[in-house]
Amino acid sequence: MSDFKYGISQYVPYTDKRVCEKVRSIKREDICKHPNPDFHIRVVKDDEIAAMRIQDIFNRIKASDDENKRLVMILPQPHPQYIKVAELINKHRVNCRNLYTFNMDEWADEDGNVAPETYPNGFMFAMLNNFYNRLDKDLKPPRKQINGINNKNLKDYSKMMADLGGVDVCDGGIGWSGHVAFIEPNAPEFTSKNLDEWKSLGPRIVTLTPFTIAQSCLDPDFGMSGDWANIPPKAATIGPADILGARLRNSWNHFTIGSTNVSWQRLSVRLAVHGPVSMQCPASILQIGPTNLYISEKIAANIEPDKEISFYS
Repeated sequence: MSDFKYGISQYVPYTDKRVCEKVRSIKREDICKHPNPDFHIRVVKDDEIAAMRIQDIFNRIKASDDENKRLVMILPQPHPQYIKVAELINKHRVNCRNLYTFNMDEWADEDGNVAPETYPNGFMFAMLNNFYNRLDKDLKPPRKQINGINNKNLKDYSKMMADLGGVDVCDGGIGWSGHVAFIEPNAPEFTSKNLDEWKSLGPRIVTLTPFTIAQSCLDPDFGMSGDWANIPPKAATIGPADILGARLRNSWNHFTIGSTNVSWQRLSVRLAVHGPVSMQCPASILQIGPTNLYISEKIAANIEPDKEISFYS
């Protein structure tokens, strides 16, 4: 035990040292334990989690076709996994007529102007190019059923989902700042008197935290080079009320730096899953359930130092 004691920097999203120490100490064998029976935590193999998510989305779309039922989904950044979903839909001739999707967020500039769907790093651009445009013409849903959040529909985005009977499943993952969607901790746009008021908030333009900027500049879309100058400073996002309003939440967590064991997500996931439900860690609302939360083995691994590794070798 070191005799060097110190507090937590004022610049980090979560500053309760006691809680951070508690969740940091959670071992792999205990990470799935939770008092809420509707909050299902599962650790899966690193090389299987992406395939599981692809299959989950495909199965829901296929069921909506087979049962002729409307399917309303909130979906996160449409990265190349969505290409695989489109390929499965085409291969198995699944008609997507009943599918309605809502992107959970989108980049915005410093003045709150939301990125157009022509922005190559935009989420609507990715949804169209990685999913919708790859579907066979006779299997596509009408284009108006594929929705992205923007300045025009921002105030009505929640109502658009409610008018369809509500959201069946909200997909996503947990960010470095503890965000879910782009619901950022301590963001001025999400300032609330108490937790109950905060949970009732809907879509808005939000200022991104430095942690989200840092996370994003490690993404493939932005060159994986720490280029923080290339990340938009704000975003449009759904609110806590939209996430809690979904009948089910699926959270997929397997972010590492390339194929290494280095991850910014190991502590954030523990904080969201086993810390208190709070505005300081927005993803903690997933604990309220019903939620399926998937964690890869690398993220579930114990948080402990490795003195044999050097970043300079």
